[in-house]
Amino acid sequence: QLQLVESGGGLVQSGGSLRLSCAGSRNTLDYYAVAWFRQAPGKEREGISCIGGSNGKTYYADSVKGRFTISRDNAKNTVYLQMNSLKPEDTAVYYCAAKTGVSSWLSYEYNYWGQGTQVTVSS
Repeated sequence: QLQLVESGGGLVQSGGSLRLSCAGSRNTLDYYAVAWFRQAPGKEREGISCIGGSNGKTYYADSVKGRFTISRDNAKNTVYLQMNSLKPEDTAVYYCAAKTGVSSWLSYEYNYWGQGTQVTVSS
């Protein structure tokens, strides 16, 4: 059973940066497509970025394109989300999720989820 642990959230001022990490419990995370989702209070969960397992191809939602970068370090069994130029509207709980097969924006296709990490951006 793959387990995911997120870290790196916190409080940051508008315009600042954070790097989120998603560590896998098994040394096979590189075989999985991994996505980052976020959920703000009163809003639906939103897929913001994903990275393929086999091809490493990356995808971004329009809301974060140009500001966020997803990457993976297979040696560390970890996927990162570098978040720059943060805005108050980025405030949310951020989750990483993994699935076999191709990347997807559909949260229900992901079998494995982390516990979430809070990101708060102050204005």
